[in-house]
Amino acid sequence: MPRQPARAALPRRPRFLHGRCLLGLRGDSNPRRRYFLSGLQRVSCSCLGGSVGSFARWLPAMERPGPSEGSDPSAPDPQLAVTMGFTGFGKKARTFDLEAMFEQTRRTAVERSRKTLEAREKEEEMNRDKELRRQNEDVEPTSSGSDVVRDCSKLSSRDTSSSESEESSDSSSDELIGPPLPLKTVEEPVNHMEEDIIGPLPPPLGEEEEDDDDGDSEEEENPVQKIPDSHEITLRHGTKTVSALGLDPSGARLVTGGYDYDVKFWDFAGMDASFKAFRSLQPCECHQIKSLQYSNTGDMILVVSGSSQAKVIDRDGFEVMECIKGDQYIVDMANTKGHTAMLHTGSWHPKIKGEFVTCSNDATVRTWEVENPKKQKSVFKPRTMQGKKVIPTTCTYSRDGNLIAAACQNGSIQIWDRNMTVHPKFHYKQAHDLGTDTSCVAFSYDGNVLASRGGDDTLKLWDIRQFNRPLFSASGLPTMFPMTDCCFSPDDKLIVTGTSVQRGCGSGKLVFFERRTFQRVYEIDITDASVVRCLWHPKLNQIMVGTGNGLAKVYYDPNKSQRGAKLCVVKTQRKAKQAETLTQDYIITPHALPMFREPRQRSTRKQLEKDRLDPLKSHKPEPPVAGPGRGGRVGTHGGTLSSYIVKNIALDKTDDSNPREAILRHAKAAEDNPYWVSPAYSKTQPKTMFAQVESDDEEAKNEPEWKKRKI
Repeated sequence: MPRQPARAALPRRPRFLHGRCLLGLRGDSNPRRRYFLSGLQRVSCSCLGGSVGSFARWLPAMERPGPSEGSDPSAPDPQLAVTMGFTGFGKKARTFDLEAMFEQTRRTAVERSRKTLEAREKEEEMNRDKELRRQNEDVEPTSSGSDVVRDCSKLSSRDTSSSESEESSDSSSDELIGPPLPLKTVEEPVNHMEEDIIGPLPPPLGEEEEDDDDGDSEEEENPVQKIPDSHEITLRHGTKTVSALGLDPSGARLVTGGYDYDVKFWDFAGMDASFKAFRSLQPCECHQIKSLQYSNTGDMILVVSGSSQAKVIDRDGFEVMECIKGDQYIVDMANTKGHTAMLHTGSWHPKIKGEFVTCSNDATVRTWEVENPKKQKSVFKPRTMQGKKVIPTTCTYSRDGNLIAAACQNGSIQIWDRNMTVHPKFHYKQAHDLGTDTSCVAFSYDGNVLASRGGDDTLKLWDIRQFNRPLFSASGLPTMFPMTDCCFSPDDKLIVTGTSVQRGCGSGKLVFFERRTFQRVYEIDITDASVVRCLWHPKLNQIMVGTGNGLAKVYYDPNKSQRGAKLCVVKTQRKAKQAETLTQDYIITPHALPMFREPRQRSTRKQLEKDRLDPLKSHKPEPPVAGPGRGGRVGTHGGTLSSYIVKNIALDKTDDSNPREAILRHAKAAEDNPYWVSPAYSKTQPKTMFAQVESDDEEAKNEPEWKKRKI
């Protein structure tokens, strides 16, 4: 077959162009091909179905008219665009100036860094002013003509225009990209004392301004001014000592417990000016209440009494769980499931819900979980330096919940890691006098300081980071109760505790100590009885006090305190409603009223028909008939004549016959046939002789004359 001549035709146009694999043909001598690739840098070879050589061979085969005279050779050819399948082919591709983009990004970062630096500078200046006011209490302020001058330079503003940024590109401040540099203060050359001075320096102010600022700082920083004691209310718990106080985290409810075994609930929002508890109960029967504490969520209350079993109740007083009692005959207390002796106190974990710790006279400190009341979680056994048992009198958690502190009867304070029960982490063996019961240990809000209230009439402050000696110690604080406690103020600047007095020998006081200097800065006379419990709520800023004469007092300030007692003092006391008396007696017959009238007996036929149609009731067998039979059914005792006769015969067992005659009926048979008894007594048995029974006529004949009836 002859070979077909090749047709002069354009090759098949590419389906698409790929932007990543392109062939650059800018140096081609052909102006048409150079014009064809004027808008591209590379053309994908794989998209054209061949190599670079095949694409080069394909380009000359394209026939297109040349540019017309007078036209711009660089203008796009519309026929070429139609042939290649591109619209707008030949347009200039968009270019990006990376240097300009980097420059704009740098300017934005510098501007943000400048704003952050200025905000940080303002914050540091405010902190310096606060520190200055704090130091003015102890150090006299320097005069305006002193040699020490503090000059803090602020950063100069920068222009964001491109020309100025190029001029300032050599400076270090313009090159700041990312987190801002720390603030640098500019010092004058004459200032040589600033290196030796520790802390911020007072600003050079005038004498009048200094005096005004000193007065304001004293009013603001004086912790005594923050004590809310301008007003008080009295809640009467009973006649015996209030030995336990508890306030929920929100400050809405107060719970009190005492030596009278009662636990009373007080609701500040629901009380009026009469100040009466809305609920009273005895959760531990005949045991004194020693400790009450709300959980960190406020939905449960830990009740520790004189028994060996702690209880958890809810907000309304219903029991949630009761700890199990251990076996008192086991020597090793770690092998028992619970306490075996009287409890002293307890405390909730500040972070973990449902976990609490208790200490007891069985020389153990145990942690519990509400979900598992049948066994404790862990057991801590306090020991003396010689390894002997010692009874813990109080225990508590640290603020973060990682440490458990306990004070013992030998005067020692032992602190354990919560996860390690073997050896204490800190142990100070002579914290208080030997044989005195330390009644309370409390951690500060920052968690670094521990306060202990000893039975030796002292209050001591400890730093747990250097637990080798007390920071401060205050004496002359008499205590006569094993649960006298102490607490920190909400701002951690004051420590509060109560004092005890004999009856009729003065008044109990609430004593305030400053934490920094441990000076006795303030006192409040509470009542003519001992102050046992004290509680300073951080949210309400109110102080609750439990006394030895059965009172619970709440101290507050209308301007410094929030809610709490302020809610109930403004409510007027409800007046008791007087019973209405009847001026005329009315005769009331209740059964004549419609509500007491007995319902009329209705027919049961329709109900039986409905029950017959019900598939469940129709399959239920009929109950046995009680009483006489009805409807063709025999009753329980039978309904026929034979059953009636049998019933009467079986029940009629009366015998009116003479018992002597009944025996003598068998006398002749026994004599004729002596089989059972007579042979055994034939020789020794006497002969039976029975008296002859005379008739009535014979008795009448033998009677004397004077006994006979006269007719």
